Amino acid sequence: MAGALGGLGVSWRRVAAQEVAEVEAFLLAHIETSVFLVSNLRRFGPDGADHPRAMTYWITGDPVSGVIAQSSAGVVMAQWPEADDWHAAVDILPHPITGAIGHGAQMNAMLRAAGIRDGVANLDAAEVLYALDLEALEVPNGVGTLRPLTEHDRTVVHPWRTDYAINILGEPEAKGPARADAEISAYIEADSHRLLVDGDAPVSMTGFNAWVDDVVQVGGVYTPPALRGRGLARRAVALHLQAARAEGARRAILFANDPSALAAYEAIGFQPIGDFALIMFQDGQTPR
Repeated sequence: MAGALGGLGVSWRRVAAQEVAEVEAFLLAHIETSVFLVSNLRRFGPDGADHPRAMTYWITGDPVSGVIAQSSAGVVMAQWPEADDWHAAVDILPHPITGAIGHGAQMNAMLRAAGIRDGVANLDAAEVLYALDLEALEVPNGVGTLRPLTEHDRTVVHPWRTDYAINILGEPEAKGPARADAEISAYIEADSHRLLVDGDAPVSMTGFNAWVDDVVQVGGVYTPPALRGRGLARRAVALHLQAARAEGARRAILFANDPSALAAYEAIGFQPIGDFALIMFQDGQTPR
């Protein structure tokens, strides 16, 4: 096949315009571990763009049986349930690998094939993947109502997002504030995140990192340390999901590994369905 790359047995090719619908359908069949792949494909297309989250997509199989993508920033995502040999997939990637996000076993196998699984990482999290049918959502009683995040909230939220970037996502301390600023701007522009407020005071934050058809991916949940242990995060998440359900969402997914977070999500109805890998290297890793 023209444009195919790879060794004997497994070949990979760039996604052609006429293949986008098939690729999307394949990913939607595995939405729990493909939500970012679908979201980025719809937002930026299959050929990358001048944006750090834009990705270039390759596929294998006819019909499509596997997808691998790399952002211009070097982060790799993939969906290959019947994976054969990851070496050919890794060989086509144009940039050093700065991170891997996706199905736990698949991402670990891919990085082992690249010979970089032991690379020094700022973040190397084996997360629990959760899902919730929103008809089974349980909204806890408690203080607070939700409102959109606005520019006026930046002063309050910036320390929260900086702490999250450094202590949850493993961002180096020197880069945490800038990342927080960029994320807050993106959240406001996308209208994706909400604040739980007690009176006029913000007490917790939640958001959707992706919304694909009737599936939302929860992320960016944060309660400042002094306010933890009061059920604020679970109420914020539940209220946001309740609103999303009213707008047509039917299912929610998220990943987490902190015991208190797991307990909070399970309290509102989330059930574990698998493993999810979130790996960010200190420096770009060249496959070897």
